[in-house]
Amino acid sequence: MYTIVKAPNEVLSRQAKPIQHIDASIKKLIADMAKTLASAHDPEGIGLAAPQIGKSLQLFIIKESKDAPLKVFINPVMKTTKKLSHKPKKVVKKGKKTNKEVRLEGCLSLGDIWGVVDRYPTVTLSYEDEEGGNHTKEFSGFLATIVQHEYDHLQGILFPRRVLEQKGTLYKSKTDEKGEIVFEELPL
Repeated sequence: MYTIVKAPNEVLSRQAKPIQHIDASIKKLIADMAKTLASAHDPEGIGLAAPQIGKSLQLFIIKESKDAPLKVFINPVMKTTKKLSHKPKKVVKKGKKTNKEVRLEGCLSLGDIWGVVDRYPTVTLSYEDEEGGNHTKEFSGFLATIVQHEYDHLQGILFPRRVLEQKGTLYKSKTDEKGEIVFEELPL
């Protein structure tokens, strides 16, 4: 198991290197990443990229729910077919809960920082699995969002950069006096 690297660690801001050979060390890395992801709470993790554990490698894993199987992506290449609207979205007012229709994006390397990222609704990803098998699959909905977030990690991009590119707003979460999580807009 690894400790999750926190921003502004340099490994999070550089492009990761391709994996040349899928050997026992890579398989052990994947198993250790899976344990690290499973132990992530506050926020709970659904994806983890190798740079987030200090390894500059083109590898990420996702587990979209507790019951979902672990998915492994090695040396992924993403293709998109639609353009993003880049319409800024207002999510919360100071001290209020989020609108349930809008999903805030977070990151294990950023803790209590959140934002809305306008992601492609569908992406196609070519990648290798942990056995070296080649795949090309289309992902849509929430799974497409997870894949894009983790893919960005391999490019050295953290989600706040996407929020700012889209002229959105970043939020900080905290627990109020009633024990409820609230989101406050961060000044930029």
